[in-house]
Amino acid sequence: MIEINNVTKIYGKKKNLFTALDDVSFQIPEGASVAIIGKSGSGKSTLMHTISGLDHPTKGEIIVDGKNTLRLKPKQMDQFRSTEMSFIFQSFFVQGSETCFNNVSLPLEIAGVPFKNRRHKVEVALEAVELLDKKRSRAKDLSGGQKQRLAIARAIVNQPKILFADEPTGNLDSATGEVVENLLFSYNKKNGTTLIIVTHDADLAAKCDMQVRMKDGRIERIAGGAK
Repeated sequence: MIEINNVTKIYGKKKNLFTALDDVSFQIPEGASVAIIGKSGSGKSTLMHTISGLDHPTKGEIIVDGKNTLRLKPKQMDQFRSTEMSFIFQSFFVQGSETCFNNVSLPLEIAGVPFKNRRHKVEVALEAVELLDKKRSRAKDLSGGQKQRLAIARAIVNQPKILFADEPTGNLDSATGEVVENLLFSYNKKNGTTLIIVTHDADLAAKCDMQVRMKDGRIERIAGGAK
């Protein structure tokens, strides 16, 4: 369970104040797929960043599995994020000069997993996105859809409890985007991982268990939520 309680995020000072999030509260059931949807500037990405601890709210609290993450020290939060959460972004952010294997292995290295224990985990993740045959290929030689699948493999290799996806199909054509969507939802259902997708795509949002619509930093409407 993720609880977002009275979260406000204000940027700037004095005359340049901008309220990106305005007293936002809702709960995300464990294992749910959730779409945070809205137009540019609605606050949806800021909300994702505060839930994940990439940004710190001005007011409010974020509670993940009973733990108030805002009370964690920076190193504790980094450790919590590296073991409990993973991220997929619109721009892939794969290391082009590295092999697919090395790209997926990176989170395991950061988490301190011994080298001898990494190979099987990496191969399982690559197989899950149908890229095992590309494990020795360099990421720069992959198509856009393959790079996003590689990004998914990298995100799931640590078997996170929470998976964040920020416009995961934004740079893909509709057919390739559907493949990526199917991978995300399949992983969500198979592993009970909480999936939080930031999107402006109403069709993608409709596939989620729960839709949180943002407007001007506030929740305009919440649909779904039952598990």
